[in-house]
Amino acid sequence: MRLAAAVLALAALPALAGSPDLSFPDATRDQWHGHERHRFRFEGADAWVVVPERALSGNPWSWCLIFPDAFTERCAAPQLVSRGFHHAFLDVGNTFGAPAALARLGRFHDELVRRGLAPKPALIGISRGGLFAHRYAAEHPERVAAIYGDAAVCDARSWPGGRAVGRAGKGSPADWLSFKRLYGFPDDAAALAWTGNPVDTLAPLAAAGVALIHVVGDADDVVPPAENGLVVAERYTALGGTIELIRKPGVGHHPHGLDDPAPIVEFLVRHAGAPAAAAPPAP
Repeated sequence: MRLAAAVLALAALPALAGSPDLSFPDATRDQWHGHERHRFRFEGADAWVVVPERALSGNPWSWCLIFPDAFTERCAAPQLVSRGFHHAFLDVGNTFGAPAALARLGRFHDELVRRGLAPKPALIGISRGGLFAHRYAAEHPERVAAIYGDAAVCDARSWPGGRAVGRAGKGSPADWLSFKRLYGFPDDAAALAWTGNPVDTLAPLAAAGVALIHVVGDADDVVPPAENGLVVAERYTALGGTIELIRKPGVGHHPHGLDDPAPIVEFLVRHAGAPAAAAPPAP
């Protein structure tokens, strides 16, 4: 009887019931901010998943699209793992959320869901990662629970273009050239006329109930809030979407995150921590 009771008790633990299969070929393990990390290759690129000590029911996860080791303790991911989230990364390079990168990210998402992670992760878009996170969500709104954008690029005309209407940002000429090449734009005019920027593709996210939290520094002259995060907040609110905006008075582009990221953590746990219905695989 005691053995039977013990088996039933173990079966009731979320971390032991339905744990994801992370046995990738040639995977190695190390530590990431005090948590076990599984490192492996996916389609020839570096990838990893950090495992919580005890996963929440349904195996929710956060997914940093670029800069996973920048200001990490300030940007919520280790705290989410402590709360029961898995945390993932796939290195698709400095590709600005271009179509080829989004396709690979979609296949990575499919693989992790197939292996047992929740169908709708919380995306983390730091700086230019805003293009990755918002572009992925606009392409697959039914496959994203929430987005945390931190000093996030939401309009390529602002950064790297430096050509937004207000022209408040410095831009980055070298990155602007790379952006045009990766997207296949023949010239500036085509890139500036593009309607796929995050500020212009919010309606599908609002319709799907994707929750947004954006952290902006009021003195950011690299990714000016008035051309990026504040535009998203205004337009998403008008669409009826769920969005929380955290402003940092007098703070520039750095440091990312918050001295105490608890508000970000609580937002993502609330909106991405519960089990969700399965999403269809990417086409």
